[in-house]
Amino acid sequence: MDASNHQNGRAPVKQAVEIAINLGLIFIVLAWGLLILRPFISLIIWGAVIAIASYTPFLKLQSAIGGSKKLAVMIVTLIGLGIVIVPTVVFTGSMVESTTSLGQHIADGTVEIPPPSDAVKDWPLIGQKVYSAWNEAAVNFTAFLQDNAEQVKAVGTTILSKVAGVGLGILQLVFSILIAAAFLSNAEAAAAAMQRFFRRLTGEHGSELLNLSVATIRSVAVGVLGIALIQATLAGIGMIAVGVPAAGLWALLVLIVAIAQLPPWVILGPIIFYVFSVESTTVAVIFMIWSVMVSFMDMVLKPIMLGRGVEAPMLVILLGAIGGMIMSGIIGLFVGAVVLAMGYKLFQAWLVIGEADADAEIASESGDSPDVQSLGVSE
Repeated sequence: MDASNHQNGRAPVKQAVEIAINLGLIFIVLAWGLLILRPFISLIIWGAVIAIASYTPFLKLQSAIGGSKKLAVMIVTLIGLGIVIVPTVVFTGSMVESTTSLGQHIADGTVEIPPPSDAVKDWPLIGQKVYSAWNEAAVNFTAFLQDNAEQVKAVGTTILSKVAGVGLGILQLVFSILIAAAFLSNAEAAAAAMQRFFRRLTGEHGSELLNLSVATIRSVAVGVLGIALIQATLAGIGMIAVGVPAAGLWALLVLIVAIAQLPPWVILGPIIFYVFSVESTTVAVIFMIWSVMVSFMDMVLKPIMLGRGVEAPMLVILLGAIGGMIMSGIIGLFVGAVVLAMGYKLFQAWLVIGEADADAEIASESGDSPDVQSLGVSE
């Protein structure tokens, strides 16, 4: 009798130990798998974002060429790689050529820098310092480099590190485009897998949250990246029109700043001062008005384009995109917006369910039969 009781007492302990061992093994396998995939997680996320954002144009292209999926995937991939690789090759070649030419001129002592105009002195806060340094470089550029060797070295090191980071980012983007092509080739299977995953996580609301995620990614792609591209293009056109040196590079910086949700006048402001110092007042004023319009056009376009087709307020999408980018960089634009939009919808569902439970309780206390209502979340 005692032995039987002893055996029965050990059974729960044995079961608990087995459960703990099984859970530990599952955790180890999952953690190990995540560590293996860790170098590729950002590439996979970027690939998924690119595939989702380009899926509608992909379907239109597939229909236009007679329904051939393989050919459509190949065309989309080549276009994506061309958009990334061609400007990179052109910019790199131009930068190498300019650097080589500058180095040769410095070695020969033939560098010519136009002297600053007196208007530079009137720039607020930095006018006198800029004028002095600019004038010194214009008089004798070699002596200017020797006098500021430490600062030039620090700037050069920073530029090289940034260029290396940009190069790594471009390489990652190329791999992401290839991953996006794989997703597009297996779009139906990928969509079915994601539907099963979302249903497993959230039950009957899985399809709704999956559609919300897809719509949010497309909305951010158009409302953030699209607007930033428009601003950068218009800024580049304005700079080319007034003859700003390296207008393409400044337009690229405008694009980066706009994607980061910072106002483009952070880049265009100093350029406006430069244009005032080298061009006539009329040209400079026109360029200033153009730059101000470009800098603030997102205030008009974002309410129109951001959040369109998404069952979440534009402010939620915008805050999610900005907060996500602060936490995780550019990819956080999409991840942050999706997570915050899903959180908003789940919070709404929680409120609706709570209100329904409260109404049912009140109705049961009063003896009335409550109406059966859908718990679907609406705006």
